[in-house]
Amino acid sequence: MDYLEALKFLDQHVNHEATAGRIHGLSLDAMRSLVQIMGDPQSDFQSIHITGTNGKGSVSTMTSSLLKAAGLKVGTYCSPHVDTVRERLKINGEMISEEQFGDLIGELAPFAENAVEKSSYFELLTAASFLWFSNEAVDVAVVEVGLLGRFDATNVVESDVSVVTNVGRDHTDGADGWRRAVASEKAGIITSGRPLILGETSVETLDLFIRENPDPLLMKGEAFGVLSSAQAVGGQLLDVWSISGRHDEVFIPLFGDHQAENAALALATVETFLGAPLAEEIIEEGMSTISLPGRLEVVSANPITIFDGAHNQDASKALSTTVQEVFPETRRIVVLGMLGPREPAEVINEIVSLHPEMIICCTISSARAIPGEILAETVQAAGVDAEVVEDPNDAMERALALSADEDLILVTGSFYLISVVRSSFVSD
Repeated sequence: MDYLEALKFLDQHVNHEATAGRIHGLSLDAMRSLVQIMGDPQSDFQSIHITGTNGKGSVSTMTSSLLKAAGLKVGTYCSPHVDTVRERLKINGEMISEEQFGDLIGELAPFAENAVEKSSYFELLTAASFLWFSNEAVDVAVVEVGLLGRFDATNVVESDVSVVTNVGRDHTDGADGWRRAVASEKAGIITSGRPLILGETSVETLDLFIRENPDPLLMKGEAFGVLSSAQAVGGQLLDVWSISGRHDEVFIPLFGDHQAENAALALATVETFLGAPLAEEIIEEGMSTISLPGRLEVVSANPITIFDGAHNQDASKALSTTVQEVFPETRRIVVLGMLGPREPAEVINEIVSLHPEMIICCTISSARAIPGEILAETVQAAGVDAEVVEDPNDAMERALALSADEDLILVTGSFYLISVVRSSFVSD
């Protein structure tokens, strides 16, 4: 297959990310059947499996970068993508080429066609990543969960280290007991008898993680954490402590306390996986070269233009806090597009705390899109001026027309929105 044929083949399969549908009635049977007829390629390499409501993409990227700096050949599988589906499959930080992607899906297709049950888009991509990592003989794969954990397609791996960043209310109806329900699903990625790096500190859920029998269980605040952080040019300097002890003045080219916490998680993960401390020069190389498209990404200076795919309340709160700390004296205009079934008011209330001059609401091209008109009504109910500009690119143009060079434009609400508008600003 060539690249376009590969994309066409994938598009013939249900994309649960786009429709928010249930996956095979909450079962891994279809995925297990698929990888079994492929020869279980996920067993050919060691793996680190990462889940969490927020931060798992950042922790995956940091973990992969540290492992690469330590001299390992590292596969990374993550989602969603911002500009191209190829971003989801990387080796040593380099995404798969179009030619490789076409060949890979061509190799996968006969297995998929002979599987007992038709696979979903995400299951096929996950299986393809395992096949590629096996073919390329990676030393370790960093595998990011798509949704929750226990019944996620990635959970056919038996991870050498499991990581849970946190437990939030995204992808739940918020009914009583939601935190324990979500935590139980995320705990499902833990491999019994192997290490768990736990960033979630709620006492309410701890027993659920213990029940999965990790060994050892290393918790934020007890085994690792952030001692201090200070803003620096292009990012921040951290003092952190990890399995091996204290590490001072670790630079990360990212803003926000949440990214400092993610860095501590990643460092603990890698030191646990390697069973040895990381040298300071490896930490410096691994952390200083991190790139996270669509996560508080500054793409322009005049006006300051920031892309951040914050799509739930916790992520939006972290975004708003960071913007106010790093860019305190700016007039702000927001471009907002969101997907359902989330409650838009939860995100909008956090964005409103930035006191934006205007929120321009658009409609993402997706079956799950929340119409711009509904977003605007919610914004206006919160006491902020709103406009509806349906097309995301037109909404971006409107924001630029309203802005002076010294202002700040924030584009947020969904990675699907970022994917549409980012190509006009960034050439990867």
